[in-house]
Amino acid sequence: MRGVACSAFFSVRGSGLHRQAIAFGPWPPIQAQRHPLWYIARLMHTLKYLTAYPEQLRTQVSGLIAQDRLGDTLRQRYPAPHGIRTDRALYDYVQDLKDEYLRQAAPVSKVAFDSKIQVVQHALGLHTAISRVQGGRLKAKHEIRIASLFRDAPLPFLRMIAVHELAHLKEKEHDKAFYKLCCWMEPAYHQLEFDVRLYLTWLDLAGARLWNAEPAPLSR
Repeated sequence: MRGVACSAFFSVRGSGLHRQAIAFGPWPPIQAQRHPLWYIARLMHTLKYLTAYPEQLRTQVSGLIAQDRLGDTLRQRYPAPHGIRTDRALYDYVQDLKDEYLRQAAPVSKVAFDSKIQVVQHALGLHTAISRVQGGRLKAKHEIRIASLFRDAPLPFLRMIAVHELAHLKEKEHDKAFYKLCCWMEPAYHQLEFDVRLYLTWLDLAGARLWNAEPAPLSR
């Protein structure tokens, strides 16, 4: 991410965190100096999507927020949204990923954007298996739904969520095997998850999406 004096960004590698050149302005910011209790309470709520990350990293994110640079930083890293607008196009995109990495896994019958998925419940997407009796046998019908706010988002964000939901075709729990599969399909999985959490933090702060202009060329 970019600070005041030099170009910088956070990098998340595997389960560990790696920091590259970070430059922030004065800390604590003026808001914290004038109203320390209010500022701390506000910041703790704002960083709710980053609670699992080290305190040092959250402090650095707080610096970007104090300088009003979080949105600009995300836009600089991801300049434009993807061009996937319809459920059919989303299905084709996810199916291409499945054919490439999980060809032998159970088929996915439906993929769609879903406006009912609430990010406040920490859900970005959903994988459901609906059991039905067909020909006297019980069969599971797999569906993937992705929160509608990611209709207007960079393609890497969409890919990370799609990879996550596809991994549930083989691994039901969020354990070591699950994340190993995610990283096999998308080597930058952990970095992208962190950046998505930064975007959710931005949405909490600004209440407006960062990307709704012309989409970037579609590529995987």
